[in-house]
Amino acid sequence: MNYLQQAHAAWANHSARRARRQRYKRYTYGDQWSDIVHDRHGRAISEAQLIRRSGQIPLSNNLIRRMIKAIIGQYRTGVDQQQPYDNLDPRLTCLNDLAEMDSRMLEEFLISGCAIQRVSNDVRPSGSGVWIDNVSPDRFFVEDFRDPRGTDITLLGMLHDMTPGEVISRFSHGDRARGRRIADHYGAIDDDPLWLEGKDAGDFFTAPRGRWRVIECWQLVPADTGDANNMSLQFKWHCRWLTPKGYVLSEYDSPWSHGSHPFVLKFYPLTDGEVHSFVEDVIEQQHYINRVIVLMDKMLDSSAKGVLLFPVGQKPSNVTWEDIANNWASPDGIIPITDRTSHLPQQINSTAGDVGAHRLLEMQLKLFEDTSGVSSTLLGNTSSIPANGGSALFEAQLRQANASLADLMATFTAWRRDRDLKASMLLT
Repeated sequence: MNYLQQAHAAWANHSARRARRQRYKRYTYGDQWSDIVHDRHGRAISEAQLIRRSGQIPLSNNLIRRMIKAIIGQYRTGVDQQQPYDNLDPRLTCLNDLAEMDSRMLEEFLISGCAIQRVSNDVRPSGSGVWIDNVSPDRFFVEDFRDPRGTDITLLGMLHDMTPGEVISRFSHGDRARGRRIADHYGAIDDDPLWLEGKDAGDFFTAPRGRWRVIECWQLVPADTGDANNMSLQFKWHCRWLTPKGYVLSEYDSPWSHGSHPFVLKFYPLTDGEVHSFVEDVIEQQHYINRVIVLMDKMLDSSAKGVLLFPVGQKPSNVTWEDIANNWASPDGIIPITDRTSHLPQQINSTAGDVGAHRLLEMQLKLFEDTSGVSSTLLGNTSSIPANGGSALFEAQLRQANASLADLMATFTAWRRDRDLKASMLLT
């Protein structure tokens, strides 16, 4: 199996994780009715379409977003006891705006369970130095691994989409002939879209229009020590930049003092190689809460709806049924009738019973808090604290709420500590 095939196999092995992340991201940012279900005819449609077919509105109360904002707020204000950025070299903090980058990384960590950054020396239009970039899990690939520390990883990398000028500038090494060969290579890819057939490519091989896909692949390979008397096996990290057809644009051993790849990653919690994110724990509770809200809206709509019984013999010939309906709905409407001695029009109202929907909603909201560990106290709600409880009780409840997030935040802190160490080793 060649390098490109190995990289693609690592990418394909995590397709289910990427699909779950997309669902969790949709829920987090408010799109909570896009799950695909089947109607009574067996046709696949979204839940939103199914609800609209029944004449209802797919309502939602986005508790997931509120929960994530509360946790990030705690992180930003230092309640999670993160180490300050003051102990880092200003060349890292000023160039990269680490407080902002790490807050967005924490948001990703809560949604997908993945924290990935790329740390490298680079020259960019906005400056040169050690750059720290957030990496989307949708653009990252890694072989299956089980060690939470990642010590058993031997292959990983990411997908880049560059402009043609950037690709030629980075990989021609100032050689015009080489630059023309690279341009011809990518031109052949653009002119032959059929080469992807049968590859089950997904988004691995193709880039957006006007961009060229470049695949950065790092692999742990045996190192030649040159010492015949040394029988111990040593390894080194080797990088290859590949085109979608496997052409090697550039390759080299790790150029940094840490001797490793440029990525810092943490999957949480990594159990038997599986990732189950924070949002995953509460997504079904969120779904059920939305269902209860739609049910309550349907009950309210049914209670407010009145049915008009209008005797046919009372309708004047010059008045249409549409006129009667419009006049009945108007507060000052007048409906002419033919005979006062007969039965008059009558509206029939039915009040739907509560059927415990409000209690069910309260129970689901409480279960959401219990499942997530983000209590109302952490959200700043003090209604559950007695009037004579005072600040001491609030602080006690806040500490308890933070304790439920201690494992997650400690893992994120450990990841950030590894990132700081790798970035500091690149400074000269």
